[in-house]
Formats: sequence, structure tokens, C-alpha cells
Amino acid sequence: MTQGALLPRLAPAIWLLFLAPLTGEYLMGNMPITDLGNLLALIPLYGCGALLIREFARRTGRGWPTMMIFALAYGMIEEAFVTQTLWNPNWSGFRILDYGFIPALGLAGPWTMFMVGVHTVFSISVPIAVAETLAGSRRTAPWLGKIGFTVTSVLYGVMVLGGAISAIVLTDFASAPQLIGAGVAIAAIIVVGLRLPRRSTDATPLPGRAPGPWVAGTFALIAGTVFVLLYAVDPTGLSPWLGEAIPLPAWLSVLLYLALFVTAATVLVRWSRRAGWSQAHRLALAGGAMLTFAWHSFPWRAIPLPGNPPPSLPVDLASNAIFTVGAVVLLVVAALRLRRASVSGTAGVQRP
Repeated sequence: MTQGALLPRLAPAIWLLFLAPLTGEYLMGNMPITDLGNLLALIPLYGCGALLIREFARRTGRGWPTMMIFALAYGMIEEAFVTQTLWNPNWSGFRILDYGFIPALGLAGPWTMFMVGVHTVFSISVPIAVAETLAGSRRTAPWLGKIGFTVTSVLYGVMVLGGAISAIVLTDFASAPQLIGAGVAIAAIIVVGLRLPRRSTDATPLPGRAPGPWVAGTFALIAGTVFVLLYAVDPTGLSPWLGEAIPLPAWLSVLLYLALFVTAATVLVRWSRRAGWSQAHRLALAGGAMLTFAWHSFPWRAIPLPGNPPPSLPVDLASNAIFTVGAVVLLVVAALRLRRASVSGTAGVQRP
């Protein structure tokens, strides 16, 4: 295959490799634009992880339920083994586990809930939805050949294994029972994802018609806003700007997280099984989530890398503005591409 034919075929995969870390770290506000040089170091973890999840699901005829379950497993792998933020009480100098700490488990309920949502939705699912929209007619087709899939798997595996070994050898935050328990939980999550039914075009839709994409996007924005505000009430967390104004007990925070997850999942499952549900709805959901991270980045302060001073407030705010504008432009481009496909008749209504 010539280079001219290879690059267009790989373009959606390349978009996803970059989009996952850009959304999960930079749009969120964790890293300012002055740290953009670290993007390449994040691609083997975020980008390869998202691409592997997407490729496996599409190659095996699975859809969004499986991808989101695998995204949950991805988040557990990263936070329990690679970064070990689930166990580190003083990660990057922040007391992230003080609020709602559970001694028997060695983790904090609110932080764990926050990480579940961050990775399942924002780090993995949102970039996949946007990249698939940009892929047009190749939305559900495999983007990688055998060599590409193997290389992606190796890069992700080396990143995870190297990070986990480094964290275990150089720190003593996690005990063996904690790591074993996390491993069992991750394995169980993956098994659930594998046992979910494959996509079926013969499924009987629920009565009624799906609401419009704007309604879906607004719902995602509202749900995402509630999600990030729940973490902002953590008085010792990374973004405690609501901690004093709303003294929410940690146990109630966990219950509200769970209620939000169940409500959002129930609504989206029912909507997606109604007539009229399409890729426009999936893009709208991704757009609502991206806009959540965009506004959320402004009260959230960037996390300095080890050995680096934190960015100044003007640099931090300017960085947030640049990535927000970039996210809006990307969503507009994706929407226009989807509209052109709809006019030409290549973007049909499909199940997740």
C-alpha cells in the first residue's frame, strides 16, 4: 500500500491518539499549553488505550456499551496501577484521599467515583465518539491492520507495565491485597464487557422517538456539570472551590455520584433504543461532555509536573481559553462533516 493511500486510512486512528490525551488532560485543565511537549508521552497511555478499546469493540461487532465498560476498566488500570492515585494520599502535593477515606479499602469514595466518571466518559468515550464522527463512512469499520493493532497494543502494554512496576518499586502506597483486589475488579469489569450482547440491527426499538440532538447535548452538559460540581465540594481535593460554600458529607457525595451514574445510563439507554437515534446524538453527547470540561478548566488549577513550578494564573487561564476554542472548533467541524454526510445519504440511523 502506498503512503498516499495509507495515511487517509490511518487518519481516524491518528486523530484518536491525539484527541484522548488532549481531552483527558489539557481540556480538563490539568496541563497548560506550556506543557504541550508532554503530549507525546501521554499518547501511549491515553491514545493507545482509547484506540485499543475502540478497535477491539468494532472488530468484534460490539458497540458503545462494551466500549464504555472497557473504558471503566481502563480508568481502574491507570489509577490503581500506573499513577496509583487511588492509594496515594499526597499525590502531587494534594490531599486527594482525605475526603471520604475508607481505611478498610485504603481509598476514598468520592475520589474513586470522580475517577470512574473522568475516564469512562471524558478520557475515552468522548474522544472515540468525536473521532468516529470525523471518520465518516468508516465510523464503525476497523482503522488498524494487524501490524497497527499489534504496535498499539505493545505501546500501551509497555506504558502500563512500566508505570505499574515503577510505582510499586519506588513507592509503598498500595499493599499487595489492594493491588490484587484492584486486579480482580478490573478482570471482572472486562468479563462483563465481553459478555454484553453484540450490536444488532434487528433489536426492537422502544416506543416513541428519540429527542433531538440538541436535547441530548444539553442533557450531557447538565449531567457533566453536576458531575464536576460534586468533586468541587471536596474541601481537600484538586478543585475545592465549592468546599466551604457547600459542606457536603463524603458519604452523601458518593450516593449522589451513584445516582447520577444510574440516572444518566438509564436515560441514555432508553433514548438510544428509540427510533431516530443517530450519530448526531452521539456527537451531541460528546459535545456536551467536552463543553463541561471546557468551562470546568477555568476554576480548576493546572497540576504542575514534578520539579516544575505551577503556571501563573494568566498563563493558566489563557491556556484554558485556547483549548476551549479548539474544542468548539473541532465540534463544529465534526458537526459540519456529519451534516454533509447526512445530505449525501451516507449517515444513516444506527444503533449504538
